[in-house]
Amino acid sequence: MTDKPAADSDFRQVVAALALGQIVSWAALYYAFSSFVLPMMRELGWDKATLMGAFTLGLAVWGAATYAAGAAIDRGQGRRVMTLGSVLAGAGFLLWSQVVSPAGLFLACAVLGAAMAMTLYEPAFNVLTKRYPTRYTQGITTLTLVGGFASTLSFPAAAALIQAFGWRGALVFIGAVLLVGVAPLHAWALRGPALASTARGADEKADATLHEALRQRSFWLLTLCFMLYAFASAALWAHVMPAFAAKGLSEAQALAVLVWIGPAQVAGRFVYAWAGRGVSLRLLGLFVLLGMPASLALFALSTQLWPLFGFALLFGVANGLVTIARGGLVPQYFGRAHIGRIGGVMSGVGLLARAAAPLAAAWMLLALPGYREVLLALAAMGVAAALAFAAARPPEA
Repeated sequence: MTDKPAADSDFRQVVAALALGQIVSWAALYYAFSSFVLPMMRELGWDKATLMGAFTLGLAVWGAATYAAGAAIDRGQGRRVMTLGSVLAGAGFLLWSQVVSPAGLFLACAVLGAAMAMTLYEPAFNVLTKRYPTRYTQGITTLTLVGGFASTLSFPAAAALIQAFGWRGALVFIGAVLLVGVAPLHAWALRGPALASTARGADEKADATLHEALRQRSFWLLTLCFMLYAFASAALWAHVMPAFAAKGLSEAQALAVLVWIGPAQVAGRFVYAWAGRGVSLRLLGLFVLLGMPASLALFALSTQLWPLFGFALLFGVANGLVTIARGGLVPQYFGRAHIGRIGGVMSGVGLLARAAAPLAAAWMLLALPGYREVLLALAAMGVAAALAFAAARPPEA
């Protein structure tokens, strides 16, 4: 049974519940994995390549499953998608807690990847877009603002749980939180109508189907743009510590720089939520997409520690705002009737690029002299992303 058309009166309640679900889900599903790598290596004797391979599989499943999740939301099944996604997330953590072989870990990560596609940002954005066609940008901004604290929550929480219960017990605890906390929260918050009733004639032209979107130049330019951005960002995160070491900087110095990315990310979202509502999403997108390559070039060319703090702040602000720009622009370009399918394809391509980026960047190191040149190559990808974005005019323009 599909959900019923929604009224606008519960907007704040729905957004608050989804924001809480996002911070817990991101902390558990995306950020927590690295906290379990060393404990698992010590107990099971597996190498890091095996563990990272399992996580990469999870990211690939995330990308592959986004279309199916989006299509279900288009049919009014947002409540079921996000609730079942949290159930799968909890089951994935319980399965992970029992692994005794690499095959078991790969299976658990595949389940978690499907859960990511059903819970992390994209489905929440699509649900808000369909329920609140005049206020979804405000809701998306709030979700990303709160979600920006997920990494801040994840690492100390995971460390405390591992110390208290061991790594297997910590995974059971996280799984239980997702099963008995987040899943019922999604079921409760989204119990109302799924689709706002609007006059079809007013926005019929804007509501492109996926087939129609695939024939539009703007769709492919935006897909290329966010794919390049996702690749460059993921490649940086995978290789950031070796890149600092290649500059002759210590791990402590690297961490002193990187610790500012998270606060800058949240600060950028906060400033936009407070004072940026009059700024068009296209203008915001251009700022964001130019900021990322500028930050990478600064990182590549800096030989002293202090300029690297500028890299951290600029990269953090850009990375924090790109999610808002992407989540808000797609319905402006293609309407909201088929936003789940259209956004699912677009996000899926970007997520697959993100999954491939760490290994691809390692291959780049074999062809280029060092990390300086790799970072400049990633910056060039960022420039190409900004150019693709600038060329992606709204279909009606």
